[in-house]
Amino acid sequence: MGLVDGQETDNGRGNELSEIPLGTKTKYLRMDSDITEEVISLPNKEHKAGKYVFGCAIFASLNSVLLGYDVGVMSGAIIFIQEDLKITEVEQEVLIGILSIISLFGSLLGGKTSDAVGRKWTIALAAIVFQTGGAVMALAPSFKVLMIGRLLCGVGIGFGVMIAPVYIAEISPAIARGSLTSFPEIFINLGILLGYISNYAFSGLSPHLSWRVMLGVGLIPSVVIAFALFVIPESPRWLVMQNRMDEARAVLSKIIDSPREVEEKLSEILVAAGMSNAEKYESKAVWHEIFRPSPPVKRMLITGCGIQIFQQITGIDTTVYYSPTIFRNAGITSNNELLAATVAVGFTKTLFILIAIFLIDKLGRKPLLYVSTIGMTACLFSLSFSLAFLGHLKVGIIFAILSVCGNVAFFSVGLGPICWVLSSEIFPLRLRAQASALGAVGSRISSGVISMSFLSVTEAITVAGTFFVFAVVSCSAVAFVHYCVPETKGKTLEEIETLFKTEGELQGSEVELEDSERLMQKSDMT
Repeated sequence: MGLVDGQETDNGRGNELSEIPLGTKTKYLRMDSDITEEVISLPNKEHKAGKYVFGCAIFASLNSVLLGYDVGVMSGAIIFIQEDLKITEVEQEVLIGILSIISLFGSLLGGKTSDAVGRKWTIALAAIVFQTGGAVMALAPSFKVLMIGRLLCGVGIGFGVMIAPVYIAEISPAIARGSLTSFPEIFINLGILLGYISNYAFSGLSPHLSWRVMLGVGLIPSVVIAFALFVIPESPRWLVMQNRMDEARAVLSKIIDSPREVEEKLSEILVAAGMSNAEKYESKAVWHEIFRPSPPVKRMLITGCGIQIFQQITGIDTTVYYSPTIFRNAGITSNNELLAATVAVGFTKTLFILIAIFLIDKLGRKPLLYVSTIGMTACLFSLSFSLAFLGHLKVGIIFAILSVCGNVAFFSVGLGPICWVLSSEIFPLRLRAQASALGAVGSRISSGVISMSFLSVTEAITVAGTFFVFAVVSCSAVAFVHYCVPETKGKTLEEIETLFKTEGELQGSEVELEDSERLMQKSDMT
C-alpha cells in the first residue's frame, strides 16, 4: 500500500509506484521511509533516449554489412575468379574457408583490444583492416595477392563479429536488448542480399572484370562507418571499468531518463565488474578465470561457446557460400539462373531476420531457438532427400530451392541472431569481451573447417549425404537448446549473471552489492 496524490494504492510490488500518467508531477510516499519524493515523467526525453540507443545500435552494426557482403558476393565471384585466374578446386575451398579461420585471430585480438582501447575504437579498427583487405582483393593480379587481401579481410571480420554485439548489449535497456543486439545479424543478412544482387548485376561483365567490380562495390560502406564514429559514444560499462565514472554517467544519462536510475545502474555495473576500485579490476587475470572457471562461469562458457559452434556446424555458411553448387547439383545449369536463385535465398534470409527482431523480446530467446533448430532440421533432411532422389527433375529443383530458403529462414528467425545475443549478454562484465571473443573463435573455426572441406566432403559422400549429416547435427542442436540455454528475456545484464549461480553464490553477490553501494556513496562525497 502507498500514497499517490493523497490516494491509497496497492500495486503488489513493495515500494514501487503504480502507473502514473506521463508528463505529470506526482508526489508519493516511499514504503521503506517517511520521505515524500516528487517525480516528473518525461515522455519526450524517454523517447529521445530510445531513439539515441536505436541510432547507436544501427551505426555499431554497419561493419556487419561488410561481413555479409563478403559472404554473399564470394558465392558468385568465385565462379568468375576460377575462370579468370584458373584456380583449382582446392584453392577455391581455401580462398573461401580461410576467411573464417583467420578471423579467429581477429576475434582473439578483438577481446583484448576492446578492453584496452574501448569498444568504439575496436569497431573503427575492424572497418579499417577489412577495407584494406577488400581493396587488395579487388586489385589482385594473382591468386597469391588475392589471398593476402583475404587474410586481411579475415582479421577485420574477426574484430567486427565479436565487438558489435558486445557494444550494443552494453548500451541497450533490458526490455529491448534482444532486438537491438540482433541488429548485427540483420546487417549481415542485408550484406548477403546485396552481395547476391551484386553478383547478378555484374555477371554480364567479362570474367576478368566482373569479380573485381563485385568485390570493389563492398568498399562503399566505409564512408558511412567513418561518419558513425563521430556519432556513437563509448560503452558506459567499459568507461566504468576504466574508472572514468563521470564519462560513464554522461553516457548513461543519454540512454536513461531518470538521474536516480543512472546512479543505480552505475552501482550495478560496479558489482558486475567485480571491482571495488579500478586497480582491483586491472590486476585480474581474466584469461586465468576463463580457463580455470568457477562453476557459474563454466556454465556460461558452455552456453555461450556451444551456441556459437552449433550456429556454424549446422552448415549455414556452406548453404550461403556454395548455394550455386547446391542448385547446380539439383539441376540448374545456367550461371544467370544460379545467381538468380541465390537472390531468392538472400531475400528470404533478410525477411526472416526482420521477423526475428519483433519476436525476440516478446516470445523470448528459448522458444525461438526451438522453432529455429527444429525447422532447420526438417529443411536439411528435405534438401538431402531432394538432391538424392529428385535431382535434375523440375520438381526436384523446386524442392531444393524451397528447402534452402526454408533452412535460411528458420536460421534467421532464431539461431542466427540469438547466438550473438546470448554470447554478448550472459557473461559478467569483467569477462564479457574476452569470453565473447572466445565464443567467436569457436564460431570462426567451425565455419572455416566446414567451408574449407565442403567440396572435398561432397566428392566423398555426395552433396545429399553432406546435408544429411548437417541435419543430424541440427537434431543435436535442439537437445543443446533444451538442456543448456536459459531464458534471458527482459533481464538486465547484471540479473542474467544470477541465472548461472547457485543459492550460495547468490548470497555472496548480495554482499558485493552492499560493498559497491558504499563505494558509490564515497565516490559521490569526493
